[in-house]
This record gives sequence, C-alpha cells and structure tokens, in this order.
Amino acid sequence: MRHPENHVKRDRDSSSVKRLVELGYEPFERQNLFHRSGAKYRLFGGAAGPGKTKALLMEAVLQAWNHPGAHTLLLRRTFPELESSLLHYFRRDVPRELYRSYNEAKHLVTWLNGSTTRFGYCAAEHDVYQYQGAEFLFIGIDELTHFTLRQWQFLTSRNRCPLRGSRPCMAGATNPGNIGHAWVKSLWVTRESAAGMERPEEYDPRDYEFVAARLEDNPIYANDAEYRRTLGALPGDLKRAFLDGSWDVFAGQYFDRFDVRRSVCRAEEIAFQPWWPRWISIDWGFEHPAAAYWHAQVIGSPADAPDSDGEASEARAAGKRVATYREFVTHRMAPRELAREIVARSCALGAGGEAGERERVDAIYLSPDAFARRTDEASIAEQMGDVFAAAGWPRPTPADNDRVGGWMLMYQMLDAGEWVITSNCSELVRVLPTLVRDVARVEDVEKMDGDDAADAARYGIKTRYSAERSGAVRAPIEQRIAERVTSVDPTVRAIQATAARIAESGKARPVKFLRRRR
Repeated sequence: MRHPENHVKRDRDSSSVKRLVELGYEPFERQNLFHRSGAKYRLFGGAAGPGKTKALLMEAVLQAWNHPGAHTLLLRRTFPELESSLLHYFRRDVPRELYRSYNEAKHLVTWLNGSTTRFGYCAAEHDVYQYQGAEFLFIGIDELTHFTLRQWQFLTSRNRCPLRGSRPCMAGATNPGNIGHAWVKSLWVTRESAAGMERPEEYDPRDYEFVAARLEDNPIYANDAEYRRTLGALPGDLKRAFLDGSWDVFAGQYFDRFDVRRSVCRAEEIAFQPWWPRWISIDWGFEHPAAAYWHAQVIGSPADAPDSDGEASEARAAGKRVATYREFVTHRMAPRELAREIVARSCALGAGGEAGERERVDAIYLSPDAFARRTDEASIAEQMGDVFAAAGWPRPTPADNDRVGGWMLMYQMLDAGEWVITSNCSELVRVLPTLVRDVARVEDVEKMDGDDAADAARYGIKTRYSAERSGAVRAPIEQRIAERVTSVDPTVRAIQATAARIAESGKARPVKFLRRRR
C-alpha cells in the first residue's frame, strides 16, 4: 500500500537505529521509517493496530541509551490509559537487565548509563506545568489527539538538552479523533498552521513528518481476519478512523453529517434579494480570536414558486433556510476597531453575488461576556454599539448562549438542508467538522482551541431562532405571503397570493352594516 510522505530527509544516524535490535526490538517497516526520521516533530499512526505505542516507547528507550545522562518523557492523558498502554509495554517488552531501577511511585526508569525515562499523564489542562523547569531530550505523547494545542505548545518549551551532540525532538502516536483532532491534522496531515497558534507565521512544515500506517503494516495483525472483521463492524465514523485511518471523519465527531458538497456553496450561487432579513453574530475576543458572521434568511416569493409538488414544497421550505455568507476572524483588535472593520465589510450582495452599497442589518448578536467586560469607561458592547449606531445599525444585543440547544439546532438545520454556508467562510467550514462531543456532557461540544468561529455562528443561528419563536422578530411580508400559498394549482396559487397580500396590507375589513335609526 502506498502511503503519503512529507519528503523530510531521513538523516537519522543508522548506527543509532541499529541499536534497537540490540535492545531486543525488531521494528516493522513503518516503525523503522518512524525511527529513521530526522524531523524535529514526528507523528506515527492513523489507523488502529500498526504498533505505534510500541514504537513510541522504544524511541524513548533508544534516545536514552544513545545519550548518557539524558532525560526522556512519555505521556498519556490519564493514568489508567498510561497503565494499560505505555507502562504495560514497558513491563512486558523491555528486558530487566537494560535498566538500573524502576521507581513505581514516580514511574521513573533509570537506565544503566544514567539516563532516565519518566512515564506521566496530564488529566487536566494545567497538569503540563508539573514539568515546568524540566529538560527532556525526547518527549513522546501517546494518543496525541487527546491533548490540546496549548499542552503541546507548552511541552515543546521543555524539549531541550544541554548534552553535546544531542538533537531534542518530540513525537506523537495517535488515531484520528478527539479534542486534538483539528490541530494535529493541521500540523501533520494538511501541513499548515493550526487554529489557536498565536504566531502562525512561525510554523515550518519542514519540522513535521507524518508516518502514516494501517493495520496491514503490522505483520501480527495483517492477516488477522477476525480483528479486521471487528474493525469493519464498527459504526461508520469509527470504522473510517480505526480501519482506514481517515482524518476526514472520526470517532466523537459532533457534526458527523456535515458534507461540504451539500452544505457549502459559492456566494454567487445564491440569488440574494434586498428584502431578505440580515443579521450579524459576533464572538468577542482579544487574546483569543474574535469572529463575526453575516447571515441572511433565504426567502421564496409566491411569484417564484414552481408548480410541481416536490418543487413547491422546497420553495415553501426556503423560507426557513439561512445562508451564512461572510466571515471576519481576527486577533488582538480593540472593540471599536473591530466594529469599524465589520461595518466596512458590510456590502450588500446582489442576485449575482456581487457587492453593492452597505447592507441593512436588523440585528447584531454579541457574545454575552462582552456586556460585562470593560477595557475603559465603557463595556465592550457599548464601545462596539457606538460604532454600529453611527453607521445606522442597531446596537448589539446579548446572544443566546444555550450551547446544547444551539449545537443541536445547527446539527438539525444542516441535516435538513436548512442552513448553507458560503465557501468564503473558510474558517467556519474548516472548524465545524472538527468539533467533538464533550465526554462528560455528550449533548455539548468539547471546548477546544480555535472554536471561536463555531461559537460565533452558533450565536447567530440560535439567537435568531429564539427571537423568531418569541415573536421578537416578525417574518418579512414576502415570507408571510409565501407561507400562505400552499396549492400546486396555478390559478388557486394566484388567488391565495392575492388574498394574502390583501390581508397583510390591512385592506381586508369586515363589512359594516348600517344601523337603523330609531
């Protein structure tokens, strides 16, 4: 099977890799490619079963043996996971005569040459700080997608060694999925900076190499028909992640029905009309990104409604569709400046998708924290509101922050084809399929670096829906008329449309009978 490679020069000293055999470990072909890689940051795995955990353990052993007095670190997210994987492999596969001692309390191996290997875990986000001040020649992280980008970035600061001739490096082993899926995929698979990086311009793809491996790359399982059947019987997302090693669909994915071909289109494919209601939703941020989205309600008119049953139903449903058609994501921008940028980008789109004069916006939904936080004498919301009011727009109102209800509404609308995103909203299109379920609250989405775009879109979808249900937002007249035209017969449709317009215009009045004078 052909595997994608990153064209990183494999300049690892062959003699040092040969020592693996001396340690009683004979790597498979893909494991050997992993050990030979000269990249500073390596990723090994993809599908289940290629021997990635064993390779990660033995890489730490190799680094410790090749550099007397060096320190290495191996991590899992929780202690039970550490106990059942890395520690299990260590006790089973590393000969006792190779190390001086193993401290059960500290999970610390001291090798015969004075080097050490520590086994650790980081159950909470801040647990990585227990390694502050430490120096590790090699850091290996098993199931890297269980870790956050911030944890990874902090650990890179601990990857250093003063020993002459040493080359500090890190490696991860993982399957697709979980909270770190997005940033791991970005750095190693699509080879681009990850959302949440404060200095994305410093990302250098030459530092990263992904050694992809599948079940058939492990001779132990390659011909195990029973295990292959087990993986093949998994639900669709698990099967694609564990059997195929797919990074496009993965276990735990929240928007597992998101399909770019169905939910994303070019802006010029939508016949934007001037009477369509438009609103903006904003997730305020300064240290973390701020994100803004423009939305329009797609409305069909009675004159546009076709004759056939199926098409007529689709036209009536068009009144419920929402198009998210513009985005602005930025970092470290003051409130007033952010508002001015949003106003400057707000040009109405015509039927052909072309930009025109500044569009009318009937509501602006802003993240609730912006109404409490202050950067000077006024709150974030007040500062932004002053700019919007000067442009003739309404001041922002607090967004509905019902996370569970918002995510479920977005899921349902995507599934029903009632929400479409234009392709220029690239950050939202990138982020939505990477969101995963919160393991403690499965109806919610796990918080992750770079989810600001999804939060901003959720504010726009959920708040508008809540406002319409409460009556705070009245549907425009074109939509109200369209909803009353239900027949498929052209003549009856015309009568219904005329009657609806009369009713909406208030011209229909009950006949008043003259009273007889007494």
